Amino acid sequence: MACTAGTAVDVVVSGSSTVEPISALVAQQLVRDVDDVAITVDGPGTGDGFERFCNGETDIADASRPIKDEEIATCEARGIPFVELLVAVDGITVLTSPRNDLVDCLDVHDLYALLGPESRGFDRWSDADALGAELGAGHAPYPDVPLVVTGPGEESGTFDTFVELTIDDIAEERGVDASTRPDYTSSPNDNVIVEGISGNTTALGWVGYAFYEESRDAVKAIAIDGGEGCVEPTAETISTGAYPLARPLFIYVNTARAAESPGLAEYVDLYLSDAGLAAVEEAGYVPLHEDDLAAARAAWEAVRP
Repeated sequence: MACTAGTAVDVVVSGSSTVEPISALVAQQLVRDVDDVAITVDGPGTGDGFERFCNGETDIADASRPIKDEEIATCEARGIPFVELLVAVDGITVLTSPRNDLVDCLDVHDLYALLGPESRGFDRWSDADALGAELGAGHAPYPDVPLVVTGPGEESGTFDTFVELTIDDIAEERGVDASTRPDYTSSPNDNVIVEGISGNTTALGWVGYAFYEESRDAVKAIAIDGGEGCVEPTAETISTGAYPLARPLFIYVNTARAAESPGLAEYVDLYLSDAGLAAVEEAGYVPLHEDDLAAARAAWEAVRP
């Protein structure tokens, strides 16, 4: 997405495809309200976004996970100062086709059995029966139907967070690498993932909540059991943390660039304003609790030029 009005200031935003819709809406509003601002926003994935950011190629990195230690080290080595700003809350939404009435709820052990590193080669849900039983998964045995998986690739923060929330702990206990199964169709484009899931009756995959919200007629959300019963992803359950796969969304701002670019500073101001909260809701995500919003505003005020 690109917004342009004049050419005096350029603001480049890149990173998470999950955060991209929010950043694009904020950019559109700033371009409408402020003269001589040119903004570009794209969403190749959180990891790719941090790579560009730490190379000094962008002003803001959108991120659906916190920055990693090695990424911090790269930024420091290349002289890129930054501030981390929490901007919204999301819930990773596990999806299947609305035509699939065989599965309504899964827990993390089910997700590991079906999507984790030991599920490689499982081309039917029932192939995971033995592993699910061994793990104590709450919804095994599974239906004997084809298992077609479509999800984000390793460049995506949604991939990283899914692994962290559903696979890391179990993989560590079992002494295997913490990752998903490698044999599934991956894409950095959430809309492509939704299309893949909707096109297969017994598909399984995951995206950010906003992409589920805008595709409710095409896909079905599977409730997640975090130990206290099955919880559907909704704005309320994500906001309160009742939904087990809720996660924070961030922007990382190059503070040296902000000192040189009034347009960049104004963009971040707008992001953290009430108008920015409206953009979060319009994009389908959950606005920050007032305490978290106050903390983000204070963090920005502390470094704003």
